[in-house]
Amino acid sequence: MRKLAIFNHVSLDGYIADAGGNMSWAHTSDPEWNAFASENAGGNGVLLFGRTTYELMASYWPTPMAMQNNAAVAEGMNRMEKVVFSRTLDSVSWANTRLVKSDPASEVRKIKEVEGPDLVILGSGSIVAQLTQAGLVDEFQVVINPVILGKGKTMFENVSGKPRLKLAKTRTFRNGNVVLYYERAA
Repeated sequence: MRKLAIFNHVSLDGYIADAGGNMSWAHTSDPEWNAFASENAGGNGVLLFGRTTYELMASYWPTPMAMQNNAAVAEGMNRMEKVVFSRTLDSVSWANTRLVKSDPASEVRKIKEVEGPDLVILGSGSIVAQLTQAGLVDEFQVVINPVILGKGKTMFENVSGKPRLKLAKTRTFRNGNVVLYYERAA
């Protein structure tokens, strides 16, 4: 069975975006972090997005600027299979992207049953919350960024039942980011 991982940047006070929806605070750059990002983007997984994150990513990664700024990540993002969940989009234009208008949890259950590469969600807080609530997330990869936003958007809005997690590993970077890898506790 395929696994589903979440990879999200979070401020020290627990927000994935500031009150205006901005995530530019999460884009810290240094050689060590850039190498890590390039490694992750080089995989062969399937990316899952909600509409907002899809539109943000699709407006940047297929551009010449993305290729100039970080060619390895741009190539990976453009090559990978992508699924966007949206009830409002009528079409998608980013290469290798499929639009799903049905319930994310039902669709992810189906995808996980079919043999293929693992799945990862980048951003997409409302999709993360829905799939967490449905018990479909196998791993949470949370990048703690050394910034305090004061208020903003959380990753687990309306998740109930207090799902228990166990820490699997950590990685600390010189830029102050810390990646925490959590799995569901048995």
